[in-house]
Amino acid sequence: MSDNTPSDNTPNLHVLITGASSGIGRATAIRLSSDRRLILHGRDLDRLEETRRACQIPERHLIWPFDLKNVEGISGSLPEFLSEHAAAVEAFVHCAGIAVVLPMRSVDYRSARETMDVNFSSAAEIVSLLLKKKVNDKRLSNIIFVSSIFSRFGARAHAHYCASKAALDGLMRALAVELAPAVRVNSILPGAIDTPLAAAAFSDAEIMEKFQRDYPLGVGQPSDIAEAIRFLLSQEARWWTGQEIVVDGGRTVNLSQK
Repeated sequence: MSDNTPSDNTPNLHVLITGASSGIGRATAIRLSSDRRLILHGRDLDRLEETRRACQIPERHLIWPFDLKNVEGISGSLPEFLSEHAAAVEAFVHCAGIAVVLPMRSVDYRSARETMDVNFSSAAEIVSLLLKKKVNDKRLSNIIFVSSIFSRFGARAHAHYCASKAALDGLMRALAVELAPAVRVNSILPGAIDTPLAAAAFSDAEIMEKFQRDYPLGVGQPSDIAEAIRFLLSQEARWWTGQEIVVDGGRTVNLSQK
């Protein structure tokens, strides 16, 4: 049995992956599916089904379709879902995210709130629920937030995206202290990853030229982040908590002028 395999006497334990319908979330689901039972979250039921079919042993993975912009509804939807399926969550991986690319003068309250709700507030609400005995029977032992190197640096037209990821990392640090030793909590900070969320940037020749110049190892793939998540979920990372783990192909250490 691998470090990632649930024991036979706890068949209801699952890893909850938000944003599993595409990108990093889908790659993570596929990577973990041979060893873990999964709850695949996303807004689009058809795309979630595509993810489930791409997973190993698809019949043992569950689908929770829900729009995280509706943070208020999570407290009703998630406990009901877990109860209906007699499922418990041993690990929570928050991959869901949105990015509104606009200069600050053009960002209104609604779009700013949606960014914060999906990227940060929904994660906080899900963690709070999973820590409740009546919801999850104290089964949670691992939390991983997929943040961004944007949480550490500024970028034009990304004010609220940067802010939401910085908030997520701040939450991670606080939870790592509050929940130890029962729960390990870490963030992964990706650089440029070829996902649907980044499709506009990757289709721009000028931006791609800059990526090739600034990333010593080139841009990343969703599988690169999925591997880091797999490690953090394993017992090999048993002494890792409260960490912002940068996985960016060397971007943030490259000060070269070309």
